[in-house]
Amino acid sequence: MKTLTLSILLLAALCGVNCGRSTQPPVKTLPVAKIRQLTSGPLHHFASAYYHIRSFDQSGRYLLCLRTDIADRDPEVGDSASLCVIDIRSGDVREIARTRAWNFQQGAMQQWLGSAPDSMVIFNDYRNGKFAAVIINAFTGRVQRVIDTPVSAVTHDGRAAVSINFARLHRTRPGYGYAGPGQAARLDEAHPADDGIYWVDLETGAARLIVSLDEVFALNPPPGRPDSRPFWFNHTLINRDDSRVFFLGRWAKEGGGWYTASYTVGLDGDSLRCVLGYDWGGSHFDWLSAGRLMVTCFYRGERPLTHLLFNDTDSLSERDYRVLGRGMLTNDGHGRFSDDGRWMVTDTYPLRGSRSLILMRMSDDALLRLGTFDDHSALYRGPWRCDLHPAFDKSGRTLVFDSTHDDTRQVYLAELKFN
Repeated sequence: MKTLTLSILLLAALCGVNCGRSTQPPVKTLPVAKIRQLTSGPLHHFASAYYHIRSFDQSGRYLLCLRTDIADRDPEVGDSASLCVIDIRSGDVREIARTRAWNFQQGAMQQWLGSAPDSMVIFNDYRNGKFAAVIINAFTGRVQRVIDTPVSAVTHDGRAAVSINFARLHRTRPGYGYAGPGQAARLDEAHPADDGIYWVDLETGAARLIVSLDEVFALNPPPGRPDSRPFWFNHTLINRDDSRVFFLGRWAKEGGGWYTASYTVGLDGDSLRCVLGYDWGGSHFDWLSAGRLMVTCFYRGERPLTHLLFNDTDSLSERDYRVLGRGMLTNDGHGRFSDDGRWMVTDTYPLRGSRSLILMRMSDDALLRLGTFDDHSALYRGPWRCDLHPAFDKSGRTLVFDSTHDDTRQVYLAELKFN
């Protein structure tokens, strides 16, 4: 294991602008970060703490990750990975289950369940010829329930989830769905009316469609000849009070890449709205509150790319756009807020062969570079690349991230110390 303390680089002046959902007094000190390696090779470990995935248990002592011997390719049908619990205090890494529905970007959606955040874990798997979600006790290994629908996001109370077609996603956006016949991809249908985002009751297993691909397609058709290729949903994220879900609608361009528009809808299927059109190009996102969210996108369709905070509303005049980072965050990143709304952490894609981990104070947009890590992009590229994917624990004082700077894919902590 490696432990090092990194000096903190102040990237933006303190501006005194207060915005966000925290009503607590502003944080006056800037932290120092100690970077600690939690796992080691030769096997690869990754938390893939993407967006909403709750990698830490309620106490902050235990952390979920996947372990595999695969390094430089996407998982194929039948490939399994170990679901592990890391004891942060002792460093012990213990396997609790195996999964055959996973990828390197979002793992198996493994996360602690809000209804029992100190013991129960939910993850996706391939069982009896279908993709499914499994609820398991992280310490006894006992399976409590198998849900016949995989999950793409889980409510904070742990009682419900939303789901998308992971087979269709695997074919349209490699690296985010699952290989195998667990669902019908239905690529011959451009925008089916009976497929889309499903609401799933995690207690009974009941599932129902709340918004279809056809409904979203009709609300905001992609440019060009949209019926010529399949339309799909990529990513979902439930807001802070479990009332609405954010998601991306995507359609492939003829010359490569894809068009992206951003949407929200109530978990009951009501009040569907397009919040960012195709010219904005939404990419990564997080909810700051029940009605305010951040999306990396082209503000008003113009470059450079920004981390944009705004209100989820039909009215453009009430969006209250705020570009975060004082002009310094001009690259895409996996932004995520602390639970108290005081901080946002984000990362960068490879810049001159390395990726950076960046912390932003929401009260004044002060930016701190917590570390820069070699990318090794020759080996880790495409669907199996290793983005940092940083995420806070409940206290907001510890961050987990993945990196390949030590040659293998491993899990790291950034522990923040305030003077």
